[in-house]
Amino acid sequence: MLRFAHIDILWGLLVIPVFILLFLVVSRWKKKAVASLGDKNVVKLMMPQVSFSRPWLKFIFFLVAYASLIVAMADPQMGSKTEEVKRKGADLMILLDVSNSMLAQDLAPNRLENAKQAIAQLIDKMHDDRIGIIVFAGQAYVQLPVTTDYSAAKLFLNTINTNMVPTQGTAIGAAIDLGMKSFDFKNGTGKAMILITDGENHEDNAIEAATLAKNKDVAINVVGVGSAEGAPIPIYKDGQPAGFHTDSAGKPVVSKLNEDMCKDIAAAGNGVYVRANNSNSGLSIVMDQIGKVQRKMYDSKTYKDFEDRFQFFVAITLVLLMIEFFISNRKNMRLSGLKLFEVKKP
Repeated sequence: MLRFAHIDILWGLLVIPVFILLFLVVSRWKKKAVASLGDKNVVKLMMPQVSFSRPWLKFIFFLVAYASLIVAMADPQMGSKTEEVKRKGADLMILLDVSNSMLAQDLAPNRLENAKQAIAQLIDKMHDDRIGIIVFAGQAYVQLPVTTDYSAAKLFLNTINTNMVPTQGTAIGAAIDLGMKSFDFKNGTGKAMILITDGENHEDNAIEAATLAKNKDVAINVVGVGSAEGAPIPIYKDGQPAGFHTDSAGKPVVSKLNEDMCKDIAAAGNGVYVRANNSNSGLSIVMDQIGKVQRKMYDSKTYKDFEDRFQFFVAITLVLLMIEFFISNRKNMRLSGLKLFEVKKP
């Protein structure tokens, strides 16, 4: 199993397209500058030592060396030994609303990011319980199957946004049904769900779905995000604010927490309802309730030893940088003068 000790550093790889763009711009500028001097063939004869291909070679070596350095800094680690262990825990499924209304900023920085931060803190406190993530708007999708790999859970959590579900709406019932299908009821572990939503634009029969879950001993706990006063829903273009959603009259649409719906779902699912705010996500209260869920032993594979592998990438980086350093931008006239494959005429 491969993992990175500092996976956030891999974001540095996103700089590579910037390097490529800058290099292409500079190369094009140089090409125009040379063209302004006169005919291309004549200019080449005037500058016999100038190489037009070596800068590209040097840049490729630099680019690969940079990528290797970023990977080395992220500290790749390889699991060298698997071990079957017995764990005692429960299965927990997070149902996270990713509809556009979750971008409302009555919770800082917005409802969705506030919920994601709370879930990340929850994952940090987990030990033997398994966790899965389902995202939903007008439809529901499994973002992460039930697992004990908390690093993977946080990695998948970071990728969640409102653009990942194309159909808008709030299909809470579909999310609960999908959560039930994602559980393995044969393993005998206790199961619970945490529904995080503003409850707005509710479409399907979530009450019925929650009741069916309760009948199978799966509690539906609900965390309401948002406020009774509500907030407008921002629009983003290329990552920048571009106004707010408006109604047919041109007035900003205000998204409000549908607290009554959230309470009804929690009651039908034999769970608790908590309203989140900027100082308290409410997940601690929910987890206290989930702590009462029956936990059973189950088998799990773990990687006992992880060995650092950054040394290989550091070595690759140094070798490539040394090669790049010794490649001259000018041609070697002695080597250029060698005509090893020239056929001499008799």
